[in-house]
Amino acid sequence: MGCVCAKHRVKYEDPAILAAQTCFKETEVQALHELFRKLSTSLDDDTYISKEEFQFGLFRNRNEQSLLANRMFQLFDSNSDGFIEFGEFVRSLSIFHPDAPRSEKVAFAFQLYDIWKIGYIEPEEVKEMIKAFLHESNLLLSDEMIDAIVDKTFKDVDSNGDGKIDLEEWNEFVARNPTLIKNMTIPYLKDITTTFPSFVLRFDTEDDFTTSSFKTIGLKHD
Repeated sequence: MGCVCAKHRVKYEDPAILAAQTCFKETEVQALHELFRKLSTSLDDDTYISKEEFQFGLFRNRNEQSLLANRMFQLFDSNSDGFIEFGEFVRSLSIFHPDAPRSEKVAFAFQLYDIWKIGYIEPEEVKEMIKAFLHESNLLLSDEMIDAIVDKTFKDVDSNGDGKIDLEEWNEFVARNPTLIKNMTIPYLKDITTTFPSFVLRFDTEDDFTTSSFKTIGLKHD
């Protein structure tokens, strides 16, 4: 026969090992497997989460393209095979745990905005995020206004003036604006039971990096 689909090679990782590697207890890992099972079978009856299932299950959005949803999926899919396996799901969710180290949350958020995966954030990446935010919020701004937002953002964040935002500068910026990683914590991940139903990953516009860019020049979407 031809190529065997990746879903047939997926193995259920030992909850005890995953618990040792994350902020979850073993019983919580087992509860998360139930959530994972619901998500992975929401569109197709298999043992991994596809991009469509991820976007629909966690963002309640299956058809519309979302830059944020795509980046989240790419970060959860740590081995870049196009699917989220159970171990990847648990390890990624652990970053959103209230007890996860701040450094992990800061690094994850940094990677979220490093859409070109080059190790730093360039003006064009911020511009892409702003355009995506505007599109998904049904807002319009001129190219000149968007450029002004990007310029002001980099003036505030790019402390060494090299035209890009590195992880150290990002860390300093988050330290001054801690609400930037507020959405990196999901409170009820701290107390998961077997009846844990579901959740939606929400990045409220009042707290994300893109909206902070609007605020730096006095713009705010209500």
